[in-house]
Formats: sequence, structure tokens, C-alpha cells
Amino acid sequence: MDSMSLQQFALPDLGEGLTESEIVSWEVAVGDTVELNQVLAEVETAKALVELPSPFAGTVSQLLVEPGTTVSVGTPIVAIETADASPPVEPPPPVEPVETSPAVEPVETRPEQPPETPSVLVGYGPRVASSERPRRRQRSASWLAAHAVPESAGEPRHPEPAPAEDRRTPIAGVRKRMAEAMVQSAFTAPHATVHLEVDVSESLALVERLREHPRLTGTRVTLLTLVASACLRAIRHSPAINSRWDAANDSVIEFAHVGLGIAVATDRGLLVPHIQAADRLSFAELAQAMTELVAAARSGKATTAQLSGGSFSITNVGVFGVDSGTPILPPGEAAILALGAVRRRPWEHRGEVALRSVATLSLSFDHRLVDGKQGSEFLVAVGSMLSDPGSVVAFA
Repeated sequence: MDSMSLQQFALPDLGEGLTESEIVSWEVAVGDTVELNQVLAEVETAKALVELPSPFAGTVSQLLVEPGTTVSVGTPIVAIETADASPPVEPPPPVEPVETSPAVEPVETRPEQPPETPSVLVGYGPRVASSERPRRRQRSASWLAAHAVPESAGEPRHPEPAPAEDRRTPIAGVRKRMAEAMVQSAFTAPHATVHLEVDVSESLALVERLREHPRLTGTRVTLLTLVASACLRAIRHSPAINSRWDAANDSVIEFAHVGLGIAVATDRGLLVPHIQAADRLSFAELAQAMTELVAAARSGKATTAQLSGGSFSITNVGVFGVDSGTPILPPGEAAILALGAVRRRPWEHRGEVALRSVATLSLSFDHRLVDGKQGSEFLVAVGSMLSDPGSVVAFA
């Protein structure tokens, strides 16, 4: 009969040079029997939510890290008892959170060093040495109040309102990555922005017709879909919009195809996943790709491949009721276009003043790559197609 041994599973290298992840939730509990490749936990990297499969089959002996804790690659997170003749390994104590007042920095604890040969999932790289300590998300006063011990049954329930307190939230995961990217872009690329008001009445009418088209059944078609298609067509005549400044090699890269980024607001922060070679897609294929990409980003299932490799992006600030803005470039991209809210306004139409649907397009660009003439011509071309959108839709 095989003896039992205790195996430790360390947080693996999830790729893209990411050195830490936050344990979002455990999918198993102590005492559970797990199979090989069964999902143990869901973790959040700086780019996406990732499910961690078990490299062992056995019984969960100990969960070493609580949900909400950020740990470095190579840190043991769970101990599993397996049928093995090898001697057991003593697990380190779990990382204990220390509750503090929001006005005081959280106390951090350092886990014991992992064993010399930590478990590594197939396809993942080796662990990355790091001196950073696990960080525990600060719990708010409202959470503490909700989990307080109730009053005795014989006493009247008259809880006093909790006093107002400052709230400290650690910056991690997607929000941390977004902040770093925006600072990098803002202070490395000289931004310029141009705005254009466009009559999109015909585009909105076309959207309604397209929603009934049999080729688009089950696909979400919006004004942003038409904007994306118009941008892809305008880029054919404005290659500078789809380029990159390569300072390391003193050169400019003009991309053969468009990695189209779609800015998506999620509960975890702003994500900009991309559709690779979007310019090669038909309108129906583009609409379907956008629908799937946004759904993946909002559910936290966007892959690291989808969250990299962009060359031009669009963002819809109109969904928040905003007329226009000055979007910041995703790092390494030459331009980003923002679509503002659609407003019913008096507008000159066919020689008369009529009530029309008008939206503002805002194009921010890297002035090293795109000059004012190029940026303006591109924006006018997009606006013209949205005013008369017949040429925007091609199903072939």
C-alpha cells in the first residue's frame, strides 16, 4: 500500500512576465478530494482572471493563502495529500491577514520560503524570485459591521450607525496595470487631440436594419460597430494611424494589419482587449468578434494574447453620457478614437434645419507619428462614412 505524502502547489508563472497574482476565490475546501487538472482557485493577474488547475490528485490538506491576498510567483498556496512513497513535506503556516484601522497601513506577514523544487504546471514557466510580501486587501468598515457578532435575543436591536471613516484600497491587478500604462503613455508620447461633430442619423438607421439581417443573427450591432468598420477603412489611406514609434531602434513601424483595441470598462478596471488583423474581417465577422471580445473582457476571461498586440483602439465614452473627451493612448499605439454620446440637435440637412442625431468623434494621436493634417484627414474620413454609411458595411 502506498504511503501518503504532502505536496505543496506554488503559484506558477502565468506568462507575460507577471510576477504576482491575487487569490480571488478557492474552488475547493480542506478535506476535498481533487483530481489532476481540477480547478483549485481563480486568481487575478494584472491582465485577466485565470483558473489554476491542480498538478496533483489527492486530498486538500491546507489552504495556505486567504482570498484577497496578493502573492508572488513561487509562493506555496495550497497543500495536497497524495498517494506517494516519497517523504511528506511540511507546509508553511498560512498567511494570516491582520485587520487594521483604515487610517493605518496594513501589517504584512512574510510566508516561509518555498521548497527548493516547487510544483510547476505544465506549460508555465519557472517561478520568479521576488522579495515582495503578500498583501491583504483592506476590509471596509461596512464589511466589519456586517460580520459583527449580533446582539443577544433578549435585547432590542438599535444598532448605532458606524462613524464615517477614510477608506484605503490597495492598488493591484488590472487597476494597477492600467495606472502604470496610462502614466507611461502620458509621459512618453506627445498627445494631440482633434474633435469632429458628425450627423450619425443615417448610421443609426442602418444599425436598426442590420439588427434584422440574417447574417447577423445573435450578433450585437451598435453604432460603435460602424465606427470600428469606418476606422478600419480609413486606416487604409492613413497608414501613420496604424504605426508605432520604435525609440530603441530609431525607427517607425507601420503595421501590415490592424490590431483593433476595444476599451471595456469592467468591475476590475479598464481593459483594452484586441482583435488581431481586424482589417481582414468582413463586417459580419468584425461584429461577431467585437461581441465576443467585450463579453470575454467583462467576464474576466480575456486571454493574455487578446490583451496585447494592439495598434489602434476605439472607446465609447458616450455610454456614460459624455459628449467628448481626450483619451490617452494605450502604450505603443499611434492613435485612439473616442465616440461621444448621440444627441438630438438642430442641424443643417439638405439645405434646411432639421432635428438630427449628432455625435462627437475625438481622435488622440502620438504627434511624433501623426501630424495635424494626417490626424484631421483621418477623422474627417471616418466622419464622412458615418454620415453616409453605405460603404461601411461589406459582408464579403
